[in-house]
Amino acid sequence: MPTRHPRILILTAGFGDGHQQVSSALLHYFHMLQVNQVQIIDLMKVAHPVLNSFFSKMYQMSLFSSHLGFDYYGWSYYMTRDSNPSGPVNRYLNGFVRREMLETIGRFRPDAIINTFPFGVVSHRECDHNARTFTVITDYALHSRWIHPDTHKYYVATNDIKDLMMKNYVCMAGKVSVTGIPVRPQFYNIGVKSPIRKVTYGGSEGKQILIMAGAFTSFQQLTELIYLLLGQQSCEITVVCGRKQHTFDKLTSLYAEHPQVKFLGYIENIHDLMATSSCIVTKAGGITLTEAVILKLPIFILSPFGGQERENALYFKNNGIAQISSNVRQLAEQLQLFLEAPVLSDRIQGKMAGFHQGAAGELIVKDILSTLQYRQDPSSGYEL
Repeated sequence: MPTRHPRILILTAGFGDGHQQVSSALLHYFHMLQVNQVQIIDLMKVAHPVLNSFFSKMYQMSLFSSHLGFDYYGWSYYMTRDSNPSGPVNRYLNGFVRREMLETIGRFRPDAIINTFPFGVVSHRECDHNARTFTVITDYALHSRWIHPDTHKYYVATNDIKDLMMKNYVCMAGKVSVTGIPVRPQFYNIGVKSPIRKVTYGGSEGKQILIMAGAFTSFQQLTELIYLLLGQQSCEITVVCGRKQHTFDKLTSLYAEHPQVKFLGYIENIHDLMATSSCIVTKAGGITLTEAVILKLPIFILSPFGGQERENALYFKNNGIAQISSNVRQLAEQLQLFLEAPVLSDRIQGKMAGFHQGAAGELIVKDILSTLQYRQDPSSGYEL
């Protein structure tokens, strides 16, 4: 009997790095199992590059406009959260890339289509060779855009999301698996090795605050936090500016005489930095939150944006593994209290220890390959 490797198509989007990181994590685990016919496609970018750039800028602008009281992204999120998955809004969004999707499927002829972004999904009925479709939900909150007819299986972060799907949508029995959200394998590797953090009294030993500059909507907010921390605490502060070169240059110049404050640009080994920190100030993206949980790194979130980030933040706060602040002064007070009370760190890390299911990417990939092997055509077997 002839054998062949399965072909895998992963659909992603460039709105933030999270969806692409999930796709890359899945790619890694497919390659680890010698499945090399894997293609990752940013459908919106391929189908409508101009519109993709416009939507991306609109999303970025919404993060700033929300603080001025014009939170159009948050409004749209909550207005459509419980809408009919087969209704006109979701059909309209999927229609943007429908033609390009079917053309890509026709060329690549995948055995499995994995969705890591909540629109652009095609059902197996629309594929001329009946490919299986899978969806990886990359948030800790549920939105109707993630739900699509005929999806074979969903992979979700928590039992709460699974219960919500089972309650609100028919025919979900056996279709939802709680795996966690896939992140880069380095986080799992270092998460196993990294020691439990102890925040100690006296000096700056054990007091390492990691700040992600992207968590702030203005330069003033960031400098205000640094000023308050330097005035209140004997601690070391590391600020990751990412690709914001202008911010990096200004901060480096402004705090040249403060050796306890260090500034970094974009770094690949963020997992090493997180593993040696006492806590992190960050946005409430599903991927970053998952990475912090794996490393048992206490989380602080400033004024989360409306939509999935706010819902993610509230979920983590309600489960006792993150703190939310509404302004910079409140954030500084929360950090001060945390660093002065080691018992808080121990409590948070204890809750984080049982919060994830293991290497989510590996669990998902193995389950998909098991599904494909089970339904293989007897005339064309899979070599897994």
